[in-house]
Amino acid sequence: MGQLVNGVWEDTWYDTKSTGGKFVRSTAGFRNWITADGSAGPTGAAGFPAESGRYHLYVSYACPWAHRTLIFRAIKGLAPHIGVSVVHPDMLSDGWSLADDYPGATGDPVNGARFVRDLYVKAKPDVSGRATVPILWDKATGTIVSNESAEIIRMFNSAFNGLTGNTQDFWPEALRGEIEVVNARIYDTVNNGVYKSGFATSQRAYDEAVHALFDTMDWLEERLSHQRYLVGNQITEADWRLLPTLLRFDPVYHLHFKCNRNRLVDFPNLWAYTRELYQYPGVRETVNFDHIVRHYHYSHESINPHRIIPINPAPDFDAPHGRDQLAA
Repeated sequence: MGQLVNGVWEDTWYDTKSTGGKFVRSTAGFRNWITADGSAGPTGAAGFPAESGRYHLYVSYACPWAHRTLIFRAIKGLAPHIGVSVVHPDMLSDGWSLADDYPGATGDPVNGARFVRDLYVKAKPDVSGRATVPILWDKATGTIVSNESAEIIRMFNSAFNGLTGNTQDFWPEALRGEIEVVNARIYDTVNNGVYKSGFATSQRAYDEAVHALFDTMDWLEERLSHQRYLVGNQITEADWRLLPTLLRFDPVYHLHFKCNRNRLVDFPNLWAYTRELYQYPGVRETVNFDHIVRHYHYSHESINPHRIIPINPAPDFDAPHGRDQLAA
């Protein structure tokens, strides 16, 4: 993947030389919020009211950060109100492509962009930094509302409730403190931990990341042995933020990113929990394992220079999960 530097595309995704071999993720650059009445959110500008048909989501089926937003779009009943464009799974020197010559890739019917980077330049001609997905696009003003997945899912959680009538709350106020604590550990050591393991270019950086990853996997396994979900007695944002990484663990991260102390299926509680969330109404339709496996193995030339697409085990995500009787 490349990045935009002063408007010039450079074929560099991550720099580990200056960080002792550690992978460091960049921060999002567009931080506006859609709100019910268009007032300003916690960051950014006002002027983005919740309206049906106004906003469009650009995603990759392969990207776990984009996958979060697809899940919330599905479970909050937003599909009739927010359109979606899906990028091509192959991310090469020009970054994410909006070509539509691969099953599941849609092209860009909204802006006619060839690459995701073109959307960034259209929104801000002097933009710099990585051209990432997801992107929440405002068709009315022709700009990016947000490219921060953690904030997009919170907008989807509540801003459109007046339109959809769906008032299910995955970020309930009473649980927010605990959700934030759980999110922080999972983000650092699991969501991002698999990348820190896979893109490490020193043994020390890899060892640090992979041991932290499995320490948290063990912690999650124990936590889920006596409660059904991560926080409280209901599914919350914390569960939906973890799920995309778990779904990719055995097909990609175990082999490709050398996260191979254990497979997901070796953790009985985590594996059953993953199946339960996958089977939640609307979620399985957001998962495309072909794009996931193709993207990682074909796009990461530094890890897989011959671009060999491996055969993979085929775990049954639709198998009964047996967690209905577990006290939450």
